[in-house]
Amino acid sequence: MTETVLDGAIDLLLGGSCVGCARPGRLLCPGCRDELPGGAAPAWPTPVPAGLVEPWSAAVYEATVRSMVLGLKERQLLGLAMPLARLLAAAVACELPRGSPLVLVPVPSRPATVRARGHDPTHTITARAARLLRRRGLDVEVRRMLRVRRGVADQAGLDATERAANLAGSMHARERAFRALVRRRGAVRVVVCDDVLTTGSTAREAQRALEEAGLDVVRVATVAATPRRHPPQGLRTS
Repeated sequence: MTETVLDGAIDLLLGGSCVGCARPGRLLCPGCRDELPGGAAPAWPTPVPAGLVEPWSAAVYEATVRSMVLGLKERQLLGLAMPLARLLAAAVACELPRGSPLVLVPVPSRPATVRARGHDPTHTITARAARLLRRRGLDVEVRRMLRVRRGVADQAGLDATERAANLAGSMHARERAFRALVRRRGAVRVVVCDDVLTTGSTAREAQRALEEAGLDVVRVATVAATPRRHPPQGLRTS
């Protein structure tokens, strides 16, 4: 009853509603929140880009999770950042052996895209995922190690082959940030982080740029993966 009254008050004050079920009140109602997955699983795209490290995702990109990703990215619903970060944290850490420190590297967006949105959602959820993982005792930090070169087209509407061609050579590691990281941390393991895995082309390009700089990329972690032909095995729908 208390939650119902609180949600009603929030709706009256802010005009909010759940992105999953449209219930008035919170951006993510308790029922939809409780249905979110608590773990993660490997989520290989079809076809798999050559050389891609194992990608892990927490959910299939549909229903509530899709609405959450789009709500943060396109509508600046910042209240969704923490539940999305929990999903990303699961994709980072699930069945990952303990070892050297982890560095989470968010996939960069084009500067024009960040300016248009007014925020960088991928970095936001990656930073919050790192905080959650530190609370669990992991030695983890976030570093903006990648930049996007000019001339990269919007990926919307491109198939796997077109995405790979569009992204080839599009990213490079920031040398100064790389040198500072190595001096301060020594050997580290890197996880490439993004919101959604589609064809895997973006993740593979990020991996390539980091590996060329001499970093050890051990995993790609995303909130969700698109259901290409069949939902990725082991992932929950929402």
